[in-house]
Amino acid sequence: MMVGNLVAGSVSGLLILMMITASIREREWRAAALSLAAFAANLALWGGLALFSPSSLAETVSIVLWAGMIPAAVLVWIPWFPKRDHTELPGPDARAMDEREHMFSRNELRSHPRLAREYYASHPDHLEPDRAIHRGPELGEPGSTFFDRCFTPMASAAFDVLDRTRGCMPSEPLEEKAAAGLRSAGDLAAGIRALGKYYGAVDVGFTELKPYHWYSHSGRHADQWGEVIRPVHPRGVVIVVAMDISMMRRSPSLPVLLESSRQYVESAKIANVVTQYLRILGHDARAHTDANYQLMCVPAAVSAGLGELGRMGIFMHRVHGPCVRLAVVSTNAPLPAAGPRNFHMADFCRICKKCAENCPSRAIPMDKEPVSRGFRHWSIRQERCYALWKKIGTDCGFCIRVCPYTKPDTTVHRLVRWFISRNPWNQRVALFFDDLLYRRRPPMSGKNPERVLPA
Repeated sequence: MMVGNLVAGSVSGLLILMMITASIREREWRAAALSLAAFAANLALWGGLALFSPSSLAETVSIVLWAGMIPAAVLVWIPWFPKRDHTELPGPDARAMDEREHMFSRNELRSHPRLAREYYASHPDHLEPDRAIHRGPELGEPGSTFFDRCFTPMASAAFDVLDRTRGCMPSEPLEEKAAAGLRSAGDLAAGIRALGKYYGAVDVGFTELKPYHWYSHSGRHADQWGEVIRPVHPRGVVIVVAMDISMMRRSPSLPVLLESSRQYVESAKIANVVTQYLRILGHDARAHTDANYQLMCVPAAVSAGLGELGRMGIFMHRVHGPCVRLAVVSTNAPLPAAGPRNFHMADFCRICKKCAENCPSRAIPMDKEPVSRGFRHWSIRQERCYALWKKIGTDCGFCIRVCPYTKPDTTVHRLVRWFISRNPWNQRVALFFDDLLYRRRPPMSGKNPERVLPA
């Protein structure tokens, strides 16, 4: 029994030390302090049992501990979840979304009275909520909570650069059939994946594009408003970039807007390079990037098996959680197509509800996934969310900040992700400790930090 106690104490102590080290590196001081206290308690428990062994009291305590630990250790490994339909998979009546109904598109109507009259004639229920939103300052303009004359224009500059890339869309593939003929589908996919990661992507996936992945009509820009989108490419390359967690931890203040805009630029850069690469090899391709989409990145990323849709209505990457940005390249290149995978992240979202409880605009639902457009999926009350964005002058991101999946890709957090993926009991244990170590309701700052950008 004594040897077993020493082994149990050593293993548990090592795991706690890993947590202490990770918390200090991440500057999560509450987690570090509580982990240090747990290490002391662990040392006192197992050290005390070793010190007083083989007394009857020590033997009794050891037997009780092992009687609890053995079933718990077995339970940890059991891979079982109640059978549920995969979130964000289409039903037989799945249909495309009209981009004109998106809040970003509806916000642009403030500058286009004719288009506004046409839209609100068929969507009168959107008129009053949108008018209230239109009266607020735009992102990047003075008058919002976190506006800063020095730093806010940095995000505006990034979005201006993105808008200018709309004029770079290729029309015809470049002729180089010999190069295209040298590559199999697997070789081409490996080249694209390597190219994407070389330029900064944390993940690259491939999927077969279905009609429901595409928007039905354009709506973001006045010059294309209402145009029917006709899908021409059968496959998509999904590009994932990760946002800096240290910047997102300052949400909802200005750093989150700067980091979000930076990663939209990065994902667009990678997507455009991949697009041109495919064209040089003789294939047709188009980049779908921020404010220049013809399709929806989130369902494409889910279909590519890179993650799942979370309660907050955005993509949850299998490693980086919601702390990512996406771009897609649609193409006619002969690429392999993956399928969706169940990482049980949506199962965790069903019990967690941390993003919904912390959302300052109350835009995230607390209930189960509804069905819309032929999908069973979570979606937010976008009018509430966007109204808050305009009021505070950033894209908030507080839901991303509090999500238990928003953690660095370190050994201890990889272990936790594996632990969560096994069964519902593990998930409840993980949620308890996440609430304990990182708070159920972390504080929200009302002003920008002294240092907006990293040193």
